Amino acid sequence: MAKSHSPKKGSRAFWPKKRARRIYPRVKTRPDTEKVGPLFFAAYKAGMSRASIVDTRKDSVTSGQELVRPVTVMDCPPLIVCGIKMYKKTAYGMKDAGTVWMDKLSKDLYRKTNIPKSTDSKKGMEEAGADMDNIDDVRLMVHTKPRESGIGKKRPELFEIPLGGKDVNDKWKYAKTMLGSELKVSDIFSAGETIDAIAVTKGKGFQGPVKRFGVKIRPRKHEKKRRHVGTIGAVTPGRVFPGVIAMPGQLGFQTRTEYNKNIIKIGEKGEEVNPKGGFVNYGLVKAGYLILAGSVPGPKKRLIMLRKAIRPPKEAAPVEFKKLFPDSQQ
Repeated sequence: MAKSHSPKKGSRAFWPKKRARRIYPRVKTRPDTEKVGPLFFAAYKAGMSRASIVDTRKDSVTSGQELVRPVTVMDCPPLIVCGIKMYKKTAYGMKDAGTVWMDKLSKDLYRKTNIPKSTDSKKGMEEAGADMDNIDDVRLMVHTKPRESGIGKKRPELFEIPLGGKDVNDKWKYAKTMLGSELKVSDIFSAGETIDAIAVTKGKGFQGPVKRFGVKIRPRKHEKKRRHVGTIGAVTPGRVFPGVIAMPGQLGFQTRTEYNKNIIKIGEKGEEVNPKGGFVNYGLVKAGYLILAGSVPGPKKRLIMLRKAIRPPKEAAPVEFKKLFPDSQQ
C-alpha cells in the first residue's frame, strides 16, 4: 500500500517563533555601497491613510491613470549623532574598540543608559585617530528625539547606524563631521526610492495551532478537541520532534522585514499629513514625515528601522504623487 503524505501545515520560514529581545529591531545586514554615508534611519509609525498617485508603469493596465492607494505615514523626528563607535575584527567577530561621545549629551539619554559624567570629544577623536590602523569599522551611535514626535514619551531609543563605503579612513572623516549634529530623513532617502522596513510585529500572546500555523479545524464528529492537530507524532520514537509538529505557543512580537517599499513623499511640515485631531492612538506629526506605499510591520508608535534596499528591483518605476487624504486614516 502506498504511503500517504501531506505537506506540513503552515509556514516554516521562521522557526522557532520567539519573542524579540527588544521592542525595536537589531539590524545586522546592510547593503554594500561605495558612497560614504548612513545606511539606516528610524521613524515612528503614525498610522495609515490613502493617497492619490499616478500609475507610471508602462505595461500596467492603468498606466497614466490616477489611482488611490493605501499608504503608511511615518513620523520622522531628527536623530542626534551622540557618538562614534569603532570596531576591530577578531577571530570571534567584531570587537568593541572604543567610543567617542559628543561634548553635551542630552539629559534624556540617562533614562536609557549610563552616560559618562564628563566627555571630551576632541581628546577622544585624537586618541582614536592615532589608533585608526587597528580599526576595521566605524559606525554612528545615534538616539531618537521622542519629545518631538506625537507619542509624548521622554526616554529615547539608542542604536548604531552603519556607514557605507569601503575605506575605514573615509568613514572616520565623515563620522567626525557628523558628531553632535542632527540627521534628517531627507539626508539619507529621497522620494521615489525603494527601501526596506524592519520592525517588531504586533504581539498576539499565546495562541493555538489554528491561528499560529493555519492548520485545518477538525470536523464536528471528531472526539475531544477541534482546534487541535490530529497527532503529534508516531509511537516510536517516543518523543515529539521539535519544529515539525504545529504546537500552540507565542505568536507575534517577532522581527520581520518587508523588502522594497516605495517612498511616495518626504516632507518637513507635519500639518500636511495630520488629520483633524491627529492620528488615532498616536497624536500629531510635528516635524518631518515620510509616506510609504502599502503597510509596514508593527503597531502604531512602534519604531521602524528603514534601510536602503538590500535587493532593489532592476527597474523601479517612479511614483508621481498627487495628494493625500488625511481624514481617511486607518
